[in-house]
Amino acid sequence: MNERIFFYRLGKLVYGLDGVYEEYGRNCRVGSPNLLWILYALNDGERHSQKQICEDWSIPRSTANTIIKDLESKQYVALSQIKGERRELLVSLTACGKEYAESILSDLYRREKEIYAEIENPAALLLTLQDLAAKMQKIAAKGE
Repeated sequence: MNERIFFYRLGKLVYGLDGVYEEYGRNCRVGSPNLLWILYALNDGERHSQKQICEDWSIPRSTANTIIKDLESKQYVALSQIKGERRELLVSLTACGKEYAESILSDLYRREKEIYAEIENPAALLLTLQDLAAKMQKIAAKGE
């Protein structure tokens, strides 16, 4: 296999995996794949800034802002000021937001757990993918 075939197959796999999550979101009646990823990010029990979510999940800032404002209007998230930051806010799930996220994500977590159990060496696979992602950043840097 040469590099062109490798990256072609890689692209199909990446978009295929993304498509699986998008289809899952549609089946759960989640409005957008980005909403699914934001809930996924927020449901890890940590506090996140909107900026961090955008960077970690490659979600456009305006898209994330629209989704977060909608979640806030439904009282699923709370926004709080970050000390020393004028414009950046922390986003965290409220109690009803946690229930909402779990109602959408619990079945997904169960299915991921089943698949995870079938992966021969998940830590090694993750390290390989992280290394590949770091190397792939060179492609984005060329466009700047």
